Amino acid sequence: MDSPTQNTSLQRLQNVEKQRIVRVLELAGGVMDELANPTGPRKEFINNHCREFMKMIKDIQVTLRDEIKSACEYRPFEKCDYSSRISNEICCKKLEYVLSQLDAMKQTIDEYQATI
Repeated sequence: MDSPTQNTSLQRLQNVEKQRIVRVLELAGGVMDELANPTGPRKEFINNHCREFMKMIKDIQVTLRDEIKSACEYRPFEKCDYSSRISNEICCKKLEYVLSQLDAMKQTIDEYQATI
């Protein structure tokens, strides 16, 4: 899944912008031109363009929804392997242990100074 050719979020959004949105505008323009045709609009042409237009709009919505959802999810270890994640968790446990030992030492020092 993490191949070197995998697109980033920004690249996928640029793809939507450059290809799909431009195509949607071309379709809308084609329908407008057909409606302005002096011999009258061709029903099949308009139907095909409108069908493709709606499909493209749906594809754009799905892509944008997926990108927004992906951007809102925080997954710090998604691209890490298991050992990196475990190492990080072990380091946190070690730090918690050291902090507890330091707290105990401080308490012992405070108690000693109180008796002097």
